[in-house]
Amino acid sequence: MSASESSSCGCTGDTKRAERDPAYRRALWIVVLLNLGFGLIEIVGGFLADSQALKADALDFIGDGSISLLGLIALGWTSRARSQIALAQGIFLGTLGVGVIAFALWRAMNAVAPEAELMGVIGIVALIVNVTAALVLAHFRSGDANVSAIWLFSRNDAIANIAVVIAAALVGWTGAAWPDLAVAGVIALLFLHSAYEIVRNARRELRPA
Repeated sequence: MSASESSSCGCTGDTKRAERDPAYRRALWIVVLLNLGFGLIEIVGGFLADSQALKADALDFIGDGSISLLGLIALGWTSRARSQIALAQGIFLGTLGVGVIAFALWRAMNAVAPEAELMGVIGIVALIVNVTAALVLAHFRSGDANVSAIWLFSRNDAIANIAVVIAAALVGWTGAAWPDLAVAGVIALLFLHSAYEIVRNARRELRPA
C-alpha cells in the first residue's frame, strides 16, 4: 500500500508515523486484532443464525483487519510492493462483494428467516467492537488524515451494525427474510465501493511516473 495513505480507506494509517511512534503502531495492532478476532466469531454466528447480513458484516471485519495487518507487516517494504498488495486486496474484496450479492440473490429465491434474537445480539456486539476500535484511535485522530479515515470507516461500520440490529428487529417482527437480505446487499455494495477505490488508487500508484 502507498506510503502516503496505504489505501483509499486509510486502513493502515500513516506508515511513516507507524514506523516512529510505538503507541500509534500498538493502536493499529489493537484495531487489527479486534477486526480479525471478531470477524471470525461473527462468521460462525452468521451461520448459526443463518443470517446473510451477519456473514457479510463478518467479511467486512475480516477484510478491514487483513488489509490493516498486511499494511503493518509491509511497513518496511517498497512503495511499489505495498501498492501491488493493495491491488490484490482490492480485487479480493471485490470478489467477496460479488459473492455476497450472488448468494443473497440465491437465498432470496429460497428465503428462510434467520434467528432474529441471535442476529440482534451479535449485531450489538459488533457495534461495541467498532466503537471500541474508534475509541482506541481517537487519541491519534487529531492532525492525522489517515487515522481520521480509519475512524470514519469505524463509524461507517458502526452504522452498518445498527442496520443489522434494525434488520434483526424487522425479521423478528415480520417473520420474513427480506430485511436480512437487504442489509447483506447494502454491506456488499459498500464492499464493492471500497474495492473499487483501493484498486483505482493502487493502479494509479503502479503507473510509471
